[in-house]
Amino acid sequence: MRKEHAPKISRKKEDIDFEIAFYENIIKETPNFIEALSAIGDLYTRAGLWQKGLDVDIKLSHLRPEDALVFYNLACSYALLNQTRAALAALTKAIDFGYDDFEHLKGDTDLDNLLKDEHFQQYIKQLEKKRKPTKHA
Repeated sequence: MRKEHAPKISRKKEDIDFEIAFYENIIKETPNFIEALSAIGDLYTRAGLWQKGLDVDIKLSHLRPEDALVFYNLACSYALLNQTRAALAALTKAIDFGYDDFEHLKGDTDLDNLLKDEHFQQYIKQLEKKRKPTKHA
């Protein structure tokens, strides 16, 4: 599941449809409104509109080119569309920009196709080892 910049969003289909329409109207008036784009990207993903979610995440990655969460969400969108190379590239950028919630990452069903890859699992283990402080006796 995507990580959010935006506030928690309801789960009912009719609420999601209403909120999508609401944010689409905001974005028509203010196309680079980061918070609205983040919210609608999450809503599109929850509604199964993965290509629309990807389009929003690509736009956000241009507006926030060093934002770890933006690139994490971009990785999720690519992974949901089975674009594993692009997903891995985006996730690598997210980690380079400071993303370090590996527990969330390892349980994120949006990334299932990456998480099943043995090389990717080794990559995450190596990153976790680098991030853990070493104990000195």
